[in-house]
Amino acid sequence: MAVSERRVCRVLGQHRSTQRKTPRGAYDEAALTEDIIALARQYGRYGYRRVTALLRDAGWHVNRKRVERIWRREGLKVPQKQPKRSRLWLNDGSCIRLRPEYPGHVWSYDFVEGRTHDGRKFRILSIIDEASRECLALPVARRLRSEDVLAALAELFVTRGPPAHIRSDNGPEFIANAVQQWLARIGVKTLYITPGSPWENGYCESFNARCVTSS
Repeated sequence: MAVSERRVCRVLGQHRSTQRKTPRGAYDEAALTEDIIALARQYGRYGYRRVTALLRDAGWHVNRKRVERIWRREGLKVPQKQPKRSRLWLNDGSCIRLRPEYPGHVWSYDFVEGRTHDGRKFRILSIIDEASRECLALPVARRLRSEDVLAALAELFVTRGPPAHIRSDNGPEFIANAVQQWLARIGVKTLYITPGSPWENGYCESFNARCVTSS
C-alpha cells in the first residue's frame, strides 16, 4: 500500500516486533502436547485443570494457562454427562418406562423405620399416588408384616378403588406370595424395582425423605 511498516503497525495498534521476530515455540511444546493428548484420552472426564495436576505429578514444570492454551488449540473437550435412564421391569420380564398418567394409575409404597425415645423400633408404611403425589395411608406399628400390608391396601381399595399398577421394592412384605396372589386376583399389576436401585421408586423415596423422616 506504499506506506511504511511503522505507520501500518501504528494504525493497527500492533507492536512492530510482531513483524520482525519469527515466533518460536518452547522446545518441549511437542512432547507436552503429546502427553496432554494421552492424558485426555486416558481420563475422558478430566478437564485441563486436573490434567495440569497429573502433568505436575509426572514431573512437568508447567502452569495451568499453558496447558489450557494447548488444550484449546488441540480442540480437546470434556464430554457432557448423559442423563441416567432408569429401568422398570414388569413381571413378564419386559422393560418399560412407566410414568403415572392419572390419579389411580400407579401407586407406590415403601417402609420407613425409626426409633422412639426409649430406643425401640417402629415402622411406617407410606402409600402414595404417584400422579397426584397424595399420601393415601401411613399406618404405624412396632411390626408391619405382609398381612398388615394386605389390610392397609384392602381398606384403600374399598374407599378409592384399586390402582392399575403398584410399585415397590423387593422387600419380603411386598413379594410375599399372599400379596402377589391377592393383587393378581384383583387385577392390580405389580412393578418391582431392580434390587439396589431405590431411584426407580423415586416418588415414594422422595416423600419418605421429605415428609416422613423429617417429622
